[in-house]
Amino acid sequence: MINFESFFKVSYGLYLVSSKYQDTKACYVANTVFQVTAHPPKFGISCNKDNFTAEILRKSGAFAFSVLGEKAPAGLIGNFGYRSSREIDKFKGVNYFIGKTGSPIVTDSCLAWFDCKITDTFDVGSHLLFIGELIASDLIDSNDKSLTYNYYREVMKGFSPKNAPTYIDESKLKEEVKNTGKVNELWQCQLCHYTYESEKGDPISGIEPGTKFEDLPDDWCCPICGADKSMFDRD
Repeated sequence: MINFESFFKVSYGLYLVSSKYQDTKACYVANTVFQVTAHPPKFGISCNKDNFTAEILRKSGAFAFSVLGEKAPAGLIGNFGYRSSREIDKFKGVNYFIGKTGSPIVTDSCLAWFDCKITDTFDVGSHLLFIGELIASDLIDSNDKSLTYNYYREVMKGFSPKNAPTYIDESKLKEEVKNTGKVNELWQCQLCHYTYESEKGDPISGIEPGTKFEDLPDDWCCPICGADKSMFDRD
């Protein structure tokens, strides 16, 4: 037996992982960024093989990542996490600079950044594991708290995109809720698949638990990607 809720007890942060090859920039939201060694300092990232960024990482031989803060707006996360660099320029209207490795480094709503040269790549199934040696890093904001996956899921009520290593089929989670016998009205965003639960409300936007979807203010929007109410369907 596997209890999928147990997966969410494994701690993660949330990061913007970016790379650039020739004139093409790519970036995605990642929760699998970790320090591998201290001497020399190396970091690992995990990227789904189907992600456009995976192709850019292989070609560029470098990556950068920025640490998201708790105050990061839903629109920023939605832009980098639920859209593809194949289709849009994710960096349009976003503050960034080019690091020593040539990777674009996002500074908006981020606490620190790291610029790395890829030294090793491992095929681990659905994902590629890239190991990079740190070339440069800096602190942007020492006051805000780092955005954790737990905060993202419990407070912002967000779910991992389908290509994330922590993605779990929402139908399995809903089946577990169903089996508890709880009555809970669910509305899903058709852009990022965030699910509004009337039982929990939306603490980020000040919406009290027990608030029905039809009673939400007209200007309420998805706390993850910023989509308006018209983008939600009853689940």
